[in-house]
Amino acid sequence: MSVASDRQKIERWLQSMPDTESVAGFVPGPGISKLDMTVDIGQLNADLKAILERATFHGDTFKVLPVNHRPGSHDPGATDLSGRYYLRMESGGDEIAMEDLVDEAAYTELDPLFRGTSFEDVFNELKARFTLGRMRVLSKVVYSCNSWHRDPEPRIHIPLVTNPGSLFIVNHHATHLPCDGSVYFTDTRGYHTALNGGFEDRIHIVAAIANS
Repeated sequence: MSVASDRQKIERWLQSMPDTESVAGFVPGPGISKLDMTVDIGQLNADLKAILERATFHGDTFKVLPVNHRPGSHDPGATDLSGRYYLRMESGGDEIAMEDLVDEAAYTELDPLFRGTSFEDVFNELKARFTLGRMRVLSKVVYSCNSWHRDPEPRIHIPLVTNPGSLFIVNHHATHLPCDGSVYFTDTRGYHTALNGGFEDRIHIVAAIANS
């Protein structure tokens, strides 16, 4: 009985081809949406290129360039680059907390590297909309993936460089975030990951929405 039933299911599925076009675009879903705010991608990338002539990313596969910091703190520490997240090590296991909690609301000062650039405009635009936490430029190398985890706060993503093989997955929803000037809300309080299955590094501005 199950053999006949499964044969029928497979025959039905093979009657149509999977969608291979819309997967290169953005599909909103639970925990991921666009804001009305937009940015100038060309200017941001031009400014980033100039900034990277004077600074470098921290890290190898999970590369971080902090955009803001706590008053009086200019040398990035572990919590400036990463910080608290939660995950489950084993199937069916208890959730555990990793790394230290971060006082996101304390990150009030723009790093001098970014002053007078379009990153300062984004910094101010985001501050006008919510209590801004850490704002970082994150680069993900090709064929890499984050852990399956959740954060204490939601995140804003602004893709600067991407490819169709870069996906963001939150809970049961996966989508590509095109680099078209859009600004994305991602509810990273839910379990999520980001992967780059493409052929060039993916670069996003990622900003935390501090608990206020």
